[in-house]
Amino acid sequence: MNELPLSGVIVVDLSRALAGPHATMMLGDMGARVIKVEAEGTGDDSRGWGPPFVGAPEDKESTYFLSCNRNKESIELNLKDPPDLHLLKALIARADVLVENFRPGVMDRLGLTAAELEAVNPELVILSITGFGTRGPDSGRAGYDQILQGEAGLMSITGPDSEHPQKVGVPIGDLLAGIYGAFGVVAGLTRRARTGRGGVVRTSLLRSLVSSHTFQGTRWTVAGEVPTALGNQHPSISPYGLFRCADGAVQISVGNQSLWTSFATEFGIDPAQKRFADNGARVMHRSELIEAIETVFAKVSRAELLSRLTRIGVPAGQIRSIDEVYEWDQVLAEGLVIETDHSTLGRIKLPGASVVFDGCTSPVSQPPPILGEHNEAIRAWLAVKNEITKI
Repeated sequence: MNELPLSGVIVVDLSRALAGPHATMMLGDMGARVIKVEAEGTGDDSRGWGPPFVGAPEDKESTYFLSCNRNKESIELNLKDPPDLHLLKALIARADVLVENFRPGVMDRLGLTAAELEAVNPELVILSITGFGTRGPDSGRAGYDQILQGEAGLMSITGPDSEHPQKVGVPIGDLLAGIYGAFGVVAGLTRRARTGRGGVVRTSLLRSLVSSHTFQGTRWTVAGEVPTALGNQHPSISPYGLFRCADGAVQISVGNQSLWTSFATEFGIDPAQKRFADNGARVMHRSELIEAIETVFAKVSRAELLSRLTRIGVPAGQIRSIDEVYEWDQVLAEGLVIETDHSTLGRIKLPGASVVFDGCTSPVSQPPPILGEHNEAIRAWLAVKNEITKI
């Protein structure tokens, strides 16, 4: 039971930037062997995204690239060069999974249509990630995260109000597409175990963001209500959000009537008064409730508030900066700061894996690779397997 669940699975990673690399990193974290195919001489686009860069000038690495490329090998190929394309097909013949996030049509122009890939390897599971999808009038558009956050409505419900749309602080469209894509790969491998056949799994930034609308989506599709941004307050639950106190702010989540009674009683608010009597009333009178709460909180320190909220069982928390997160004992206890030895940078720390399996060894065994780090090793592996001459 100490073997990672995707041990033995070989993934050919043709993706770059974030959505595809995040998906393949997740697969690598679960034990898959991920072979990252990078453009000769330049590599993944994200190798140039910075500052910050770290390391010596001649060996500088982008911290952006480091964030999403652990547990991978790197080989440089020029896919417009016939010998290199031939070598790629040899890799594909050995692989279980192929991941790509080119614009629609690019794989076809390279001579890597779904039919041609199936001919090379009928058991291959192919993950294709696009920006806007593969059908419809916008399918050919380039899909960058912030553009999709706007187009898919996320920015309209993020920020202080409807006049100031705001992107999420991380590339959430890319990340969700990567997560859903990795899920699709695992589902494809499960189907292959039953049928013996691979197939194409598709997702997109648009699909991932729209499917993540959850209750904000059904507010419109079912109730006919257009959601708008409410800053740090919840549109359907109150009180739920960020509240100012004597020396900063706390966040609280009063998710049911029992918690409301405990909370209101603790802080001297009549829980039964009509305008605050149930959640619907509290949502309708949110501004008045926020004012009442912050009037009480203004006299209380954050530490005392968190202590009192914990004592009465009301979920609460503080706002941590990124550096504070990585020093937090809870994060450290969960193994969410990992260390690995990079080829040029030495010992580095990275954010930890999103999923772990009981009884398995650490899902991080390989640092993010330098460009072309495994050129010779991968070519030698294919030569030993006699795969290059078979294609």
